[in-house]
Amino acid sequence: MSGPPGEVAEVRRAVRGALEAAGCVAGTPVLVACSGGADSMALAEAAAHLGRIWPARAAVVDHGLQDGSAERAEATAARLAGMGVEAEVLTVDVSGPGGMEAAARRARYAALRAARPTEDSPVLLGHTLDDQAETVLLGLGRGSGARSLAGMSPYQPPWLRPLLAIRRRTTRAACAAAGIEVWDDPHNVDPRFTRVRLRTEALPLLEEVLAGGVAEALARTAEQLREDGTALDEWAAQARAESTTDTGLDAKALAGCPAAVRRRVLRGWLLDAGVPELTDPQLRRADALLDRWRGQGGISLPGGLVLHRRHGRLMLEDRLRD
Repeated sequence: MSGPPGEVAEVRRAVRGALEAAGCVAGTPVLVACSGGADSMALAEAAAHLGRIWPARAAVVDHGLQDGSAERAEATAARLAGMGVEAEVLTVDVSGPGGMEAAARRARYAALRAARPTEDSPVLLGHTLDDQAETVLLGLGRGSGARSLAGMSPYQPPWLRPLLAIRRRTTRAACAAAGIEVWDDPHNVDPRFTRVRLRTEALPLLEEVLAGGVAEALARTAEQLREDGTALDEWAAQARAESTTDTGLDAKALAGCPAAVRRRVLRGWLLDAGVPELTDPQLRRADALLDRWRGQGGISLPGGLVLHRRHGRLMLEDRLRD
C-alpha cells in the first residue's frame, strides 16, 4: 500500500517531530492557527492526521482588514471541518501603536492564546523556512543585534513552529497533492509591506547574485545564533544571581564579565525593575557604569528612572526623588 505524497509526508514528519521535541504529551489537544493559506492549511492537514495522538482544533483569525474577510474566515473554517478539524473563527480589533502589521500581530496572538483548549496546549503556527529567512534579513537591515538575527524560535510556549525547516513551495505542493483548496491573501503580494518587498524583490536578487541557497543559509544562521544566545542567556542568569544584592547590582562582580553577558544582565534587571523599554544606546550607557566607570553621574532611563553607581553598586531610583 503506497503512502502519502512526498510533500504531505514531509510536512507530517515535521509536525510530529516538533510536537515530540516540545515534550507535548500524547492526548494533549493542540490549536492550529489557520489563515487559509497553503502554509497553515498544510499544517492543519498534518495536525488532523496526527489527531489520534494529539487532538487538533483550529482557529481562524478575522482581522477585519479586507472586504469579505468574515466570509472567507467562515469558508476556511468550513474547509477545516471537512478535513476533520473543528475550527472557530476569532474576530479581533486591530488598533493601537506600531502600525497596522504590529497591531494585527498583537491582536492575533492575544486571541490565539486565549483560544487554547487547555493551558498546556501549544499553538501551531505555519511559519516556514522562507518566513525565517525574511525575518533574519529584516533584523540584519535594522541592525537589531544577534537576538533579532536569531529569528523565530521553533518553540517558545505556547507558540510552536513545526515548519521552520520546510520551504513554502513544499507546503503549497502538499496542499495540491492532498486536494486542499487554499486562499492567497492579497496582502502577501502588496508592495506597501516591507516583508513583501523582501520576499518578492530582495531575496530573489540575493539568490541570483549568490547562486542560490540564500534562504537556507539565513535560516541556518538563525539557528546558530539561537544556540549561542541560549548559552549566553544561561551565563547571564548565573551572573545576575551572583551579583544581585538587596540594594542593587554588585558592580565589581559584573565588571569582569564579557560585554554580551553584562548587557544581558543589565537589560533583564532594568526591565524587571520597572524600566518600560530600553534602546541599545541607553543600554550601552548603563553598561559604561560598569565597564568604564570614571565617577560619572547617573543616566536617565524611560519611566522617570535614573541609574546610579554608588558604593560599588548600580541602583535604580525615581528621577524626582530628593
